[in-house]
Amino acid sequence: MCGICGEWRFDGPARVEAMLPTLAQRGPDDEGRWLHEGVALGHRRLSIIDLSERSHQPMVDGELALVFNGAIYNYRELRRELQARGHRFVSEGDTEVILKAYREWGEDCPQHLHGMFAFAIHDGARNRLFCARDRFGIKPFYYAQGDGWWRFASNTQALLAAGGVDTALDPAALHFQYSLHGVVPAPYTLLRGIRKLEPAHVLIVEADGATRLRRYWDLDVRRSDTDLARSEDEWVELIHDRLFAAVRRRNEVADVPVGVLFSGGLDSSLLVALLDEIGIEGFHTFSVGFEDQPEEKGSEFEYSDQVVERFRPIHHKFLVPNDEVLKRLPEAVDAMAEPMFGQDAVAFYLLSEQVSRHIKVVQSGQGADEVFGGYFWYPRMAAEHAGSRLERFRKHYFDRDHDEMLRMLEARWHTRDVTGEYIARRLDDPLTDDFMDAVFKLDVTTLIVDDPVKRVDNMTMAWGLEARVPFLDHELVEVAARVPTELKLRDGGKYLLKRIARGRVPDAVIDRPKGYFPMPALKYVRGEFLGFMRDILDSQACRQRGLFRRDYVDRLLDAPEMHHTRIMGSKLWHLALLEFWLQRHRI
Repeated sequence: MCGICGEWRFDGPARVEAMLPTLAQRGPDDEGRWLHEGVALGHRRLSIIDLSERSHQPMVDGELALVFNGAIYNYRELRRELQARGHRFVSEGDTEVILKAYREWGEDCPQHLHGMFAFAIHDGARNRLFCARDRFGIKPFYYAQGDGWWRFASNTQALLAAGGVDTALDPAALHFQYSLHGVVPAPYTLLRGIRKLEPAHVLIVEADGATRLRRYWDLDVRRSDTDLARSEDEWVELIHDRLFAAVRRRNEVADVPVGVLFSGGLDSSLLVALLDEIGIEGFHTFSVGFEDQPEEKGSEFEYSDQVVERFRPIHHKFLVPNDEVLKRLPEAVDAMAEPMFGQDAVAFYLLSEQVSRHIKVVQSGQGADEVFGGYFWYPRMAAEHAGSRLERFRKHYFDRDHDEMLRMLEARWHTRDVTGEYIARRLDDPLTDDFMDAVFKLDVTTLIVDDPVKRVDNMTMAWGLEARVPFLDHELVEVAARVPTELKLRDGGKYLLKRIARGRVPDAVIDRPKGYFPMPALKYVRGEFLGFMRDILDSQACRQRGLFRRDYVDRLLDAPEMHHTRIMGSKLWHLALLEFWLQRHRI
């Protein structure tokens, strides 16, 4: 896991000096750069696979030069296949496998890679830059273009540090941001001058600055006759086998120990149980909790403790007081490549700090709810039969409808209902059988990318910690996507995971109500947290920016606990976080 960056100047020498320092936390172990005429590639390394200098990046192989962020879980199998095809290797890691795969299969090479990745290859023979991002966007890839140059990086901070980026806010991205609780789908970002590569796509940049985008994978949810004939027990066995393989891969493909981010919920408890089933001993688990609020508990220790008692991992438990959360909040916001509304961002930031003192790699449970139907709004959508697909989705998911957006934003930021148009297109998907299939596909291929997955990547990599997400193994997702909706949503959702977990983890963990990574003080806003948000929204910078209508802001400040979104996010926190992010990033 690393940080990557690069620049192609069409009018002079290229440089990455300004970008590399912003990537240092993502890769604290090593730094490298490669210069060739108008091209510069930069890399910060977190050493996980092949710790030797032979896997130093940028890696050069003849006319090819590569920078890569991620982990390729089938690299050993690919290495053997490529050796059989005549390729010779000088290193033992996954980085060189990508180079040889490109040499062998060209633009089709990402289809052969099983893992999480973002990479760029400068192909000197063709005088072009070949860029790719993994199927679910687990690894980030941002880019910007100006007069005579094209740049890319693992975060927006690097592109901003290089200068010349148009930092005007994009009204369409604002609409996405405030409709989909912080999700701005690729290629958009909040800033007009920065875009991001869509998951499951390659981007080719030519010597004249022209670009070409191509999808290399799509999730086909349509059920075959074999799928329709499977019994419940057969689905359970198939999902168990695929999840078992995904967890094993993510544990074995590392030259350092691998632990677990452990909330005490079903998903992370199942990861612990499967590692035990695989036969792994002495692995580390990590839990964090916060202060309770009257409406919500701040930790799930009562559940995680039961799992620890059963499996006896090397467990680390941290309790963070609210005053520490508020004090450290600016650091967490500084680590955000884009504004993130999820209240658990600071939780992951503070947990990752502690985890990084013990270990470099962890498995995490992100994706289980999206892949296996765990959120409370899924049954509500499934039971809704009135209206269009968009209306059925919007009613249970959108943070704000279009008319509220117009009441929230000053007139110069108004736009048409771009979010509604986008979601309507995505729900009309020819590779799905019905409405709920389209919902699950939208969530797992798009919405999750720019909410929990991005949040975990940003917060863990802020401390040089690699997070691996087995529930987003593409072979597992391809099977799970074809599970009948009624089977996914039975028993309150995640029925198949509950079946797999029964007998493996304590019943109390399986039968408990659905939990979320709790950070109550950012949901039920009062006291110092209310004062903090009031100061941000009343600041001169906020007023001069003129994003929000003052009557809307004042209404939220007068009664913050009365204004929650459909999925229980604080609307006041949404406004304060975006403005705070803009101020911290000097925009």
